[in-house]
Amino acid sequence: MSKHSNKTSSSNGVRIDKWLWAARFYKTRSLAKQAVEGGKVHYQGSRVKASKEISPGQFITLRRAEEELTIEVLTLSEKRGPAKVAQGLYQETEQSLNTRTQVSALKKAQRLSNPSPSNKPTKKNRRKIIQFNKME
Repeated sequence: MSKHSNKTSSSNGVRIDKWLWAARFYKTRSLAKQAVEGGKVHYQGSRVKASKEISPGQFITLRRAEEELTIEVLTLSEKRGPAKVAQGLYQETEQSLNTRTQVSALKKAQRLSNPSPSNKPTKKNRRKIIQFNKME
């Protein structure tokens, strides 16, 4: 038998980086490990190492880009499966869901108040912009 077996440990826990990958929060295990080591993932309110074993009923807070999620671990899995199965591994808290909804509504309102131009500036317009910026 190999030195590194694929079974769970005696405490029936799963490494947090493996679980985040299996729950499809990150595309690869190495990305999940980098997020944990980079302080973007908190388990029970504190930073942990990628090898930390998690258990059901515990809470994980993770930041991806500008959004922050707080989720409850429902079941454990070391294997990455279909998205429907992965969604059954966790449940987002009501507070986290409300906060994300409010933040996305605020961002949408900001985008509407500052619309992007419908087309790129022409070469002539770009020269005018450059000339204007040099004057400042």
